[in-house]
Amino acid sequence: MIGFELTEEQSVYVRTAREFARTRMAPYAAELDRREESFFDWDIVRRFAEADLLGLPIPADYGGAGVDYLTAALVSEELGAGCAGMTVIAGTTWLALISIMLVGSDEQKARYLPRICEAGGRLAALASTETEAGSDIAAMRTTAARRGDCYVLNGAKHYITNAGLADFYVVFATTDPAKRHAGINAFIVDGDSKGLSMGRIEDKMGLRASRNAELILEEVEVPAENLLGEEGTGFLVLMQTLDTARPCLGAISVGLARAAFEAALSHARTREQYGRPLIENQGVSFMLADMATDIDAARLLTWRAAWLTDRAMDSTRASSMSKVCTTETAERVCSQAIDLFGAVAYSRDLPLEKYLRDAKAMTIYEGANLIQRIIISSAL
Repeated sequence: MIGFELTEEQSVYVRTAREFARTRMAPYAAELDRREESFFDWDIVRRFAEADLLGLPIPADYGGAGVDYLTAALVSEELGAGCAGMTVIAGTTWLALISIMLVGSDEQKARYLPRICEAGGRLAALASTETEAGSDIAAMRTTAARRGDCYVLNGAKHYITNAGLADFYVVFATTDPAKRHAGINAFIVDGDSKGLSMGRIEDKMGLRASRNAELILEEVEVPAENLLGEEGTGFLVLMQTLDTARPCLGAISVGLARAAFEAALSHARTREQYGRPLIENQGVSFMLADMATDIDAARLLTWRAAWLTDRAMDSTRASSMSKVCTTETAERVCSQAIDLFGAVAYSRDLPLEKYLRDAKAMTIYEGANLIQRIIISSAL
């Protein structure tokens, strides 16, 4: 039987993350949202590092907090309520870490995981997306050719969060395009590798506190020992990583929806129209009731997916369900909050329009929701 009472440790993490989001994230969210796309605020990373958030899922043996994925999801919700754009900086770092934690050798774990826990803060990134391939991972064009004791990588990855900022990347490339999925491999690539460079920085609609850019690989030599997992298993590594990480992405969206809902609820209680608070209008109260119900349902789906992941049970369908439900709930709730506020919410003076822009991005990140529906339907 599953209970819903948090452990004392989880409660402490939630309280700490909530206070961090309130004091170290939310006050800076609007400013970072309005900066030029080429600007990146390393103070965000330092703040995350000081709060020991970057290494949250890393086992204690490697300097991290070693929390389970349910706790990581609880923290992600709180951070998402502070600023989703800042949170995906840490979330993308976790993606790369999860890949290494899942299939990395002891030597790879010892070499790369502790780096993220160092004072001052370092980032990591996962690089799989390509313009031509899109969601068809097997069609990727980035190649890896074995030459002696190394692999040589050539190609370009697009829309990579933390590109040009990461200390290391988990890069996916094909050693044999004819093998499609079976030809894909994962490699740990150091950020200072010769031939690795950042290309065009994306001018995004939302999540503007984070950076997305092109990652270019030109004759990048990667030691053979940096092959992540066994040769030919890169596609499985990527799928396992995304299944594991999606509950945290979903939790960010729950936090985003919660922030919009709390703003709408406060407004409905204090804003008077026709001589009474808005919330006393039944139509408004029903809207708020639906928003609250949707958020709770989305949260529970996320908790279930994280719970299954922590127990090494099949979480693929549950993770995809949580991703679809949470991100679409966030998009819907943010839109409803704007409806409730009216024209003033369309102004950048309030954070609601930012919430909606951020929410839209979350439906695309880590596998677009149309792809998630394919995954869910294939598992029925």
